[in-house]
Amino acid sequence: MRPEKANIVSDLSEKLNRSPFLLVADYQRMKVGQFGELRNRLAPAGAEVRVVKNSFLKRAMSDSGLPEVAANLSGQTAIVVGENDVAPVAKILKAFAAEFKIASLKVGVVDKSVMSTEQIETLADLPSREVLLGQLLGLLMSPMTQLARLLNEPGASLARLLNAKADKEGKPAEAAG
Repeated sequence: MRPEKANIVSDLSEKLNRSPFLLVADYQRMKVGQFGELRNRLAPAGAEVRVVKNSFLKRAMSDSGLPEVAANLSGQTAIVVGENDVAPVAKILKAFAAEFKIASLKVGVVDKSVMSTEQIETLADLPSREVLLGQLLGLLMSPMTQLARLLNEPGASLARLLNAKADKEGKPAEAAG
């Protein structure tokens, strides 16, 4: 392999090692402006899209210890890698593909596990990480909240009873005076 090609493969391998995910998309009918738009949408999510040759990607994936996805590497290929969570990136790709009717996903690799297009789209439909953590916290706190209400109820009932009795006794006294 020529030194220029080896440098490209080593740079790509380095990116794949740093990223917890790799999404492979077909960009065949995408125009330059649309590609730029996709880049702009992915940037806030901490992801980037690059066009790569299939042979370079295959070699970089084997160098990085990623599973073999050669069956899905045909035609024009763009990869999306990032350093953050994959779910927001998958959401962006799904919305972009729906909006422009292009850039269909071929395959994904998340935490060194191959994921089908359907699995990635399911991942895109999930709520964000923050929402899921909030829901988990709510589930964990629910039994404690119910216990606190249960323990507080006898005292609250007594207070309501005494307040009602005071109101009942207080009203005739006010009417007489």
